[in-house]
Amino acid sequence: MELGEAILGVGAGDRAASFELFAETLDAEWIAQALQATGTATIRRRKLPAEYVVWLVIGMALLRDRSIREVVRHLDLVLPTRRGRGTVSGAAIAQARERLGPAPLAALFAQTAAVWGPAAAAAERWRGLTVYGVDGTTLRAPDTAENEAAFGRVPTRWESTGGYPVLRLVALMVLRQHVLTGLALGAYRDSELGLAAALWPQLPDASLVILDREFAAYALFHQLGDATRQRHWLTRARTGPLALRRRVVQRLGPGDELVELTPSLEARRLVRHGPRDLTPTLRVRAIRYRRRGFRPQTLLTSLLDPVAYPAAELVALYHERWELELGFDEVKTHTLERTEALRSKTPARVTQEVWGLALGYNLVRLAMARVAAGAGVAPTRVSYRHALQFIRLFWLTAWTTSPGMLPRRLDALHDELALLILPARRPERRYARAVKRPLSRYRRNRPRSRGNRVK
Repeated sequence: MELGEAILGVGAGDRAASFELFAETLDAEWIAQALQATGTATIRRRKLPAEYVVWLVIGMALLRDRSIREVVRHLDLVLPTRRGRGTVSGAAIAQARERLGPAPLAALFAQTAAVWGPAAAAAERWRGLTVYGVDGTTLRAPDTAENEAAFGRVPTRWESTGGYPVLRLVALMVLRQHVLTGLALGAYRDSELGLAAALWPQLPDASLVILDREFAAYALFHQLGDATRQRHWLTRARTGPLALRRRVVQRLGPGDELVELTPSLEARRLVRHGPRDLTPTLRVRAIRYRRRGFRPQTLLTSLLDPVAYPAAELVALYHERWELELGFDEVKTHTLERTEALRSKTPARVTQEVWGLALGYNLVRLAMARVAAGAGVAPTRVSYRHALQFIRLFWLTAWTTSPGMLPRRLDALHDELALLILPARRPERRYARAVKRPLSRYRRNRPRSRGNRVK
């Protein structure tokens, strides 16, 4: 059985050993359900059916160094003809992706995340709570008029906009396993706080979400904190004019206090015109701390019990928020190979590509989690870069290997992944933020305009 057929055979009877790497994780029945739910299932016989195009988009993410036509060939995603192995043109691939659209990939991501996310979070709890993180980032899209109209560009002071069209996204991640469970996409002009509104309902009961301080908003604290459902939040307090005013109610220990937050003028307007349960004050816990070489900081949290949730552990836990930043690095630096922009030249295909990228990232991460479980270490101790390279090599060569040798190659792959265990992290290492690579010494390509001379 060819690899493309093996992909589609997953979860539907016999399946070839060539795809056991992901067969345990991604059920082909889920793909069929996503296509049916979005009305994009293939009815007439085509060289590239919709099910194959779903895997093409995922393959585009994992095989970033290969052209799209090479991805089709390596994964054997073209139905054979009477004359033998089928071929497909680049235009036909683009048309197949247009017919599919982004909705099936988004539905498939939501369906898989609903299964993978809770299981991954439950495997690494902190004091009975699953640990999530929310943060935003951007991705560059190819420089086309359609992408610019849909996503916009980064404003500059040169009476123009610079670089490429930019897509903004906000991610919800299981921090201790690096599994994406939610994704909100928008244009560059959209705010992270606004995009994240679609992610908050996905937080389960008995969970803690760690937020960047840009999400420190009075109304959001009310929305996320729910003691009856054990839904909690942890963030760093803002400073400056956007800081929420605090009044100490009770001292719990050194640098540990119960405080009442008073909303800003904008938040007060929401109190008057918003939901009735948005009270004029909010009781939270404030923890002051200082790390060597850094300024003093204050954490705010809805975890009010100092015995059940010690302050020192909360300080250490907050810095796990950087696992989400490391996840963004794994996507941009390693999966996308630091490319200037995504591949797709239309907004629908750009969005489709991002959903495929998220699915591919999760597939790699779940394969790494199985290896980590076998080695008895945390999933973050497995090298993402080398695991991705091994999986790419397996995908690129599986279709050239005889079926009888594939089980042995798969076992060898898992053995090789087990060798990629990283040394334990050294939390005592501290480095201030600094630019490691200077900007280009070449001139920026800025448009000439009245009062704006290029020097």
